[in-house]
Amino acid sequence: MDPSNTPSAGPATSGGSDLAGGGQERVWRAGRLDPMPIRKLPDAPPSVHLIGPTVFLVALGVGMGESYMWPRLVLIFGPEIRWLFLIGVTLQAVVMLEMARYAMATGESIFAGAARVFKPIMWFFFVVAIAVYIWPGHLSAGMSALENITGIPWQLSAIVGLILVGVIFSLAKVIYNLLENVLSVLIGILVVSTAVVAALVGTWGDLASTISGMFTFGYFPSEMFTSTWFPIVVGSIAFAGPSGMQQMWYTLHLRDSGAGMGAHIPKIKGLRSSESGADEQMPARGFMFDTEDPEEMAKWKGWRRWVTFDALLLFWGVTMLVTVSFTVLAQTAARQNPNVKELIAAGDRGAAFNAMADAFSSLGGPALGTVFFGFIALIGLNATLGLFDSFSRGQADMTYFFVPGAKKIGMSRLYAGFLWGLIVFGIIILLWGPAKGPAAILDILAFLSAFAMGAYCIVLLLVNNKMLPKPIRPKWWTNVIIGFGAVFYLSGLFYSLFAYGVVLD
Repeated sequence: MDPSNTPSAGPATSGGSDLAGGGQERVWRAGRLDPMPIRKLPDAPPSVHLIGPTVFLVALGVGMGESYMWPRLVLIFGPEIRWLFLIGVTLQAVVMLEMARYAMATGESIFAGAARVFKPIMWFFFVVAIAVYIWPGHLSAGMSALENITGIPWQLSAIVGLILVGVIFSLAKVIYNLLENVLSVLIGILVVSTAVVAALVGTWGDLASTISGMFTFGYFPSEMFTSTWFPIVVGSIAFAGPSGMQQMWYTLHLRDSGAGMGAHIPKIKGLRSSESGADEQMPARGFMFDTEDPEEMAKWKGWRRWVTFDALLLFWGVTMLVTVSFTVLAQTAARQNPNVKELIAAGDRGAAFNAMADAFSSLGGPALGTVFFGFIALIGLNATLGLFDSFSRGQADMTYFFVPGAKKIGMSRLYAGFLWGLIVFGIIILLWGPAKGPAAILDILAFLSAFAMGAYCIVLLLVNNKMLPKPIRPKWWTNVIIGFGAVFYLSGLFYSLFAYGVVLD
């Protein structure tokens, strides 16, 4: 048994609690938290599959960054700016695989892993989550698009949407199952529809410039280095794929889906199920499998193939397909509205949306312009469902395991408390918040996300290299990529602060 912060290779035999048969339970010690009992790793499902916990990352990733922020940059700087998107989303695919490594090996969230390294690190992310994600930016932008269709003020529909989200999650029997099914349907509609419309309104030249723009490495137009645009570019890079702490919350979705050792952890139930006395019996810590057993290691490799398929095809592939569609639309919009660049540069935050709606209309009249705004509303709803669930899930997890007495409240009630707290704050912001509207809220959210992402890359290196047995730790080249991510996000953020002295206008 190794009581130090750095565990020895392979599971250790401890002097822990006795098993029913009178022997001693084998455990894996990581950090100064409770050791993890050794349990069997479930068999991995087939690598090729349709849906799974990655649908949460796709729903969060295919959000306003891909449909609004990046098309806006394309309208201003041209499709050559997309090489920064390629780096951002590829980096996130690697981060996704490394987040999954710890969650599937232990059944614990990355927050618990951070606490095993140094508990204040976990509380740092608890505070960052509140600072970054209490802003209802995605839903506001989506409902702003809905206002173009219905004439209903976006603040009113956003408030109704917030309350609806709260009611749905509170009544769900098992929240994960409900959300995975809903998001899968919404993402399917979005991906297919935008690809079809982009193919109809765009040209082969638009597609060629969109793809070639992803490989114009080093393209830095001088206008990008201004106090107006540089912070937005940094935020957009953070919004290439799931931004901010969404990758950290993905570890909780993996656990609830039963991936790897998550199979030994109960799922979070809705508030209604909790009130009926069907509370989850959450263990105090995760579990570890025997990394010295060849059969267990073979199953582990199966799980790694399963999540690699998710990262490469379902996450990277779907995200890239949607953004290619929206970039083609942006280029079509630039042709039909030659003054759109000037309007955006002059501060018209809705010009990008309006120009792309006009591109839709060019195909089949005003009705298709309405369909475009319907897509944006759908994206806003998608992202809101994912974000509100993820925020509540993450905050409840940290509170349940690390606040004395919180276990008496129960995971479901904690989840509901954070969810409805977020909803009440969101309503307050919508009624009396930033006067510049949804786009301003999104810009703030994006820029703050870069800070969280740089920080979680550092934490990921510490957790996977210090808290896991050696046979399942990451390769050196993976560590180099994650280290590059930390430098990439944080250097952009701090350069913006020191060079321009501003966060956003």
